[in-house]
Amino acid sequence: MPPTSSPTVRQRRLGAELRKLRERAGLTATAAAALLGVNQARVSMIETGRTPISADRVRSMSRAYECSDDAYVDALATMTGRRTRGWWEEYREHLPPALVDVAELEHHAVALRVALVIHIPALLQTTDHARALFRAVVPPMRQYEIEHRLTYRIKRQGVLHRENPPPYTAIIHETALRMGFGGPDVTRGQLKHLLEMNELPHVTVRVIPFGTDYFPSTGQSFDYVEGPVPQLDTIELDTHHGGCEFLDADALLSKYRAVLDHMESCALDPAESRDFIQNLIRDT
Repeated sequence: MPPTSSPTVRQRRLGAELRKLRERAGLTATAAAALLGVNQARVSMIETGRTPISADRVRSMSRAYECSDDAYVDALATMTGRRTRGWWEEYREHLPPALVDVAELEHHAVALRVALVIHIPALLQTTDHARALFRAVVPPMRQYEIEHRLTYRIKRQGVLHRENPPPYTAIIHETALRMGFGGPDVTRGQLKHLLEMNELPHVTVRVIPFGTDYFPSTGQSFDYVEGPVPQLDTIELDTHHGGCEFLDADALLSKYRAVLDHMESCALDPAESRDFIQNLIRDT
């Protein structure tokens, strides 16, 4: 398969995991190439995600690197081949590549957990709320930029409405519920939509109210995207310039899992959260 100059986050992650396996085996790229019967450049291309490889090649590399975790190797094998031509590919000419990669990441997720202090989760936003949010961005976006981001965001929400959707848990601070983007009517519509989404069997919305004695937070909104095995989990961080950053180091995965667990322990349970949002609607 020919190389690619712009690998997706999924292709880069596969390459990074194969690099980790090589390094854990104590092999240099040169030694691995000799073991695999390829040149060093080929190994480097694979490890940067620029050369799509087959599932059989992943399995042979895993054996050469003495990886005995069958579930992990099977999960890596499912990540092979050229990029999935999902609906998100049509946005690569219009949006930052990392932002487009979010949809691919969500498409393959086993489960999604998100934590937000200021904003409503993207997958739970109404069209009116999202449009008002994009119009408030500084510096201002042009109208066509708003429309590209808006349609992309709404299409991303399809992951929660497909057959066999991933479990989705949103932990939202009361601050985000009271921000008021778009005015009272838009805010009421958004809060009602949260209640409607919370009725779906795979969606859980939990609120951290003002007055909570303590809740841990990194200060950033983030998504915790669960893979088929824990080693393939990914953290997606919103950045201040409107893009996103992907983290997958073991120490960071442990840190953000702990943050999510602590935030959930501080949040109202789902029934209490529903009542809390209903009271906000009455007060808006």
